Amino acid sequence: MNKKISDFLFKNKVVILFLLLCVGATAASKQPLTFVIPELFTRIARNAFIVLALIIPVITGLGLNFGIVVGAMAAQIALFLTTYWGFTGVGGFFITVALATPIALVFGFLVGKLFNLVKGNEMIAGLILGYFADGIYQLIFLFVFGGVIAMNNPTLMIATGVGVKNTIDLKDTVKYALDTIPMLTVLEIGFYLVIAGLLFTTIHKRIKKQAVNWKDTALKAAAAVFVYALTFIGPVEQFLSSDRLLLLSAVELGCLSVVLWQLFQIVRHKMTKHTGAGSFGKRDTFDIRRALVFIVLAGAVYGLTYIPALFNVLIAVQLPVMTYICIGALCVFNNLLMRTRLGQNMRAVGQNRAVANSAGIDVDKTRIIAMLFSTVLASWGQLIYLQNIGTMSTYGAHTQVGQFAIAALLVGGASVQKATNKNALLGIVLFHTLFIVSPLAGKELFGDPVIGEYFRVFVSYGVIAMALAMHAWKKPGTDKSKDGPSEFESQMKPASLGKV
Repeated sequence: MNKKISDFLFKNKVVILFLLLCVGATAASKQPLTFVIPELFTRIARNAFIVLALIIPVITGLGLNFGIVVGAMAAQIALFLTTYWGFTGVGGFFITVALATPIALVFGFLVGKLFNLVKGNEMIAGLILGYFADGIYQLIFLFVFGGVIAMNNPTLMIATGVGVKNTIDLKDTVKYALDTIPMLTVLEIGFYLVIAGLLFTTIHKRIKKQAVNWKDTALKAAAAVFVYALTFIGPVEQFLSSDRLLLLSAVELGCLSVVLWQLFQIVRHKMTKHTGAGSFGKRDTFDIRRALVFIVLAGAVYGLTYIPALFNVLIAVQLPVMTYICIGALCVFNNLLMRTRLGQNMRAVGQNRAVANSAGIDVDKTRIIAMLFSTVLASWGQLIYLQNIGTMSTYGAHTQVGQFAIAALLVGGASVQKATNKNALLGIVLFHTLFIVSPLAGKELFGDPVIGEYFRVFVSYGVIAMALAMHAWKKPGTDKSKDGPSEFESQMKPASLGKV
């Protein structure tokens, strides 16, 4: 048992260190949790998407990708253009997304081609590329806009008419465009997507002359209609009309969902027990004791909400629903992608390019595709960030995107070769908690606000160096050169090389 604990502590040393730093800095800052937690959730909504955009290139062996900065630049170019053209609101935001996507695809393709030429040095190449791209970006905004391309908008352009102002106010354009989409609208869109998905699946199967499970399709459609019908109930409609969800309500809904889902599973298990078959003809492996444990845990979590200190924190946090749905959707997308053939190819390329190439995988193409995903997702993440901030620092908003995202990912326990959604989300929580409380802790400890800002500099720069150093610190006897082939190599057999 002691060895297991020791191995666990060593494996998670980076996370544990920064967890202790967070606790210590929060205590030293003397700030109540009712201040720290709401600010933390605001930062999670702003930054989580772009950090999650790093996972695909890390898995593919592109390292901690500073190249996502060009994705942020694509977003800002698109946002400037749509602001100049006068697009506003939710429609303006999605037009900006549509415009940023092809720009980011072009940038991602070029970055991917470059990274294929510097295999093994992607982090350095990405860092230098960021500075080079920033020079071109500034040339476009300082000279091309207004100097080469005539633009007449005193709100956006410098008084001389050549060059864009340092700051663009998004208050009357796309500020909070995504954050303020009501839950009712989200549910309605979800309903139509479910119905459209069922119709498409049914038609596709009929065209392919495949069997259609009409009963299962009808049940899913009925469930979707039932949920949508609930929105016409007065109190439900009033609740869903809001664009913010109290963290307390989110916890309560989560606990209720867990209980209802587990009860549904228990009932279905009892109904199918006599046949010995579960859903889709597979053997039912449902564990009723595990379901009961989940129900008890959900009840315990709900009971904790009655603790006054915790209750005060939960009612102080308001979640922008659509933004968090986008974050959750990207987590699901990352997981689903890794289950596809493309995702498996990405993982294989990341583990060993030579073995992947011998298995018939187009290594260069796979790396470029990973870069395309990352750059496009980074551009969307930057738009989510900017619409929440409400202003765009024309020449500075993109400069620290890669640095902060990489720092958060490392703090969450990721490495140069491995990253997961859990690493990203945990890292965002720890990194931004430190970012919030460290200046306040420095002020309280040393009585000087300037020293507090030095703490912030340490958090943003020192975290990367410290995390990389700790990841490089190997436990005695864990030299990979003595451990034999990698996990991927051990699974590759001559007979299966062409089937990856």
